Amino acid sequence: MNFRFHKEVIIPVGKVMVKGELIIPEKAKAIVVFSHGSGSSRLSIRNKEVARYLDGKNFGTLLFDLLTEEEDEYYENRFDINLLTKRLIEVTEWLEKLPAAKNVPIGYFGASTGAASALKAAAFLPQVGAVVCRGGRPDLAMNALSKVDTPVLLIVGSLDREVLQLNKDAYAKLNCPKKLEIVRGATHLFEEPGTMDQVAELASAWFKRYLVPIRTTNYLMN
Repeated sequence: MNFRFHKEVIIPVGKVMVKGELIIPEKAKAIVVFSHGSGSSRLSIRNKEVARYLDGKNFGTLLFDLLTEEEDEYYENRFDINLLTKRLIEVTEWLEKLPAAKNVPIGYFGASTGAASALKAAAFLPQVGAVVCRGGRPDLAMNALSKVDTPVLLIVGSLDREVLQLNKDAYAKLNCPKKLEIVRGATHLFEEPGTMDQVAELASAWFKRYLVPIRTTNYLMN
């Protein structure tokens, strides 16, 4: 596969810099920005698995650290949804200015607490075309859910009962195009065989539906 951009990046956010990995296939029609959960990073095995699947489907992907190593040492920062949302917004604005990503639709993939920041950022950025949350904590952004117009897909494991209920409660608050997918036999981290494959397939289908521009064909009428 050919790429128009494939490298590690350093992104300025406020007074600090965060690390990321940006991959944009040559034929990419959209880019998915990942917002990871607490205690995780751009190196998240599960998010990287989804990202590589999306890359193979000609989606660009950006995995980045929401916090610096120093900031992550303070546990409370991991649950500071306002801070994480601000970081995600700043990274999105940085991406939009990058020549290789110019005029390319952007979507979010949020995991665990990262789902809250993804939803809250989407409420502030109407240009974000789609959001997918895996095992997310949308309840941490409950006050912003009614303001989200972006199509939202919530993916939860059937055995992750507490988080599943939180997602059902959040789902009821969303007024946008929405869907709740329950992956049978999956726990919170989707460690069971084949469950992450289902997550990747569901996410890809959602992004394809809402991010990829519809091609129109002109027909000659006889």
